[in-house]
Amino acid sequence: MVCFRLSSAPGLGFVLFCLVLGVARSYALELNLTDSGKATCLYAKWQMNFTVRYEATNKTYKTVTISDLGTVTYNGSICGDDQNGPKIAVQFGSGFSWMVNFTKVSSLSSYSIDSISFSYNTSNKTTFPDAEDKGIVTVYDFPAIKIPLNVIFRCNSLLTLEKNSVVQHYWDVLVQAFVQNGTVSTKEYLCDKDKTSTTVTPIIHTTAPSPTTKPTPLEKPEIGTYSVNNTNGTCLLATMGLQLNITQDKVASVINIKPNSTEFTGSCHPQTALLRLNSSTIKYLDFVFAVKNENRFYLKEVNVSMYLVNGSVFRIANDNLSYWDAPLGSSYMCNKEQTVSVSGAFQINTFDLRVQPFNVMEGKYSTAQDCSADDDNFLVPIAVGAALAGVLILVLLAYFIGLKRHHAGYEQF
Repeated sequence: MVCFRLSSAPGLGFVLFCLVLGVARSYALELNLTDSGKATCLYAKWQMNFTVRYEATNKTYKTVTISDLGTVTYNGSICGDDQNGPKIAVQFGSGFSWMVNFTKVSSLSSYSIDSISFSYNTSNKTTFPDAEDKGIVTVYDFPAIKIPLNVIFRCNSLLTLEKNSVVQHYWDVLVQAFVQNGTVSTKEYLCDKDKTSTTVTPIIHTTAPSPTTKPTPLEKPEIGTYSVNNTNGTCLLATMGLQLNITQDKVASVINIKPNSTEFTGSCHPQTALLRLNSSTIKYLDFVFAVKNENRFYLKEVNVSMYLVNGSVFRIANDNLSYWDAPLGSSYMCNKEQTVSVSGAFQINTFDLRVQPFNVMEGKYSTAQDCSADDDNFLVPIAVGAALAGVLILVLLAYFIGLKRHHAGYEQF
């Protein structure tokens, strides 16, 4: 963790600002704002990244993701007074700035996250090397999230704001404005997404010291349909039921992914494609696809970070997989249950799977390569070998029968 003790602003004490390198190539930011009496007046901790779509000089559109915030500074963050509400202002990278304003509601028993603004400069040649229009662009959003006073707002789930070609992602959010008596509350107010839980079957330790407890089997998971879009339309399609098998501290759990409470994002590139799922308990579940030999695709990588029922965080990553192999321009399909073994502690069972991470045309699946063909590939050589062996036996039998008759003819003569 890198912490900065920043210079005092008029009417304020010092501000402690910390940056911690977070998962998924983003930063976790932590802000403790104090007033002139050095009492905490606002506390916030969160992660965020941004995706910007812009017009290039060749009249095409490109997308860039800002997740590495680089050097972070701020000006204008205030505790608030009778005329102005609290405000967090952050500046980072080359010409990026972000601001959130808090406002007390008339009842005085709650306040709201009133507005969020994000500014970027398309004159920045590093981030926007071929932007058609140059200058500072600012987008505003008004989430109007109401929070009771004297509690801390928590939202581990992914919050997405999309407006004017900019997508903002926030997660692992903790915030309390209008802090009373300098003490940040330990009582939490959860966002709606965190209140919706994913079905988890916890398994309790048995009295035996060594064996891993076996999870109670769950019913077949619901089938979800997921997609990723870019400037050319839909670029990735996936349809599947997902069942997660997790073992931690010799305790096994089974989780069925519920499509109705699962959000999805992703990205598409010439050689790789990403599908990311998240919910109230799953921070991210990434499926990374890659191209091999310039004519086939496969599932190369799976990354997961999620909360277990005991409150611990479970993280696994494996970038050396080889599943769901199919020719480019086609989709991969498998209606039977399959298992993707990410590690000894984490496996994914898939049901009624169909996926196409590249070359999607008109938002529809292309001709599918069925996983049953993989089984046929093993059966064909066996069948051919058996047939050849049968022919060879018949030839040998005919030869010996003919030879015996030939000798019998000589004896009669």
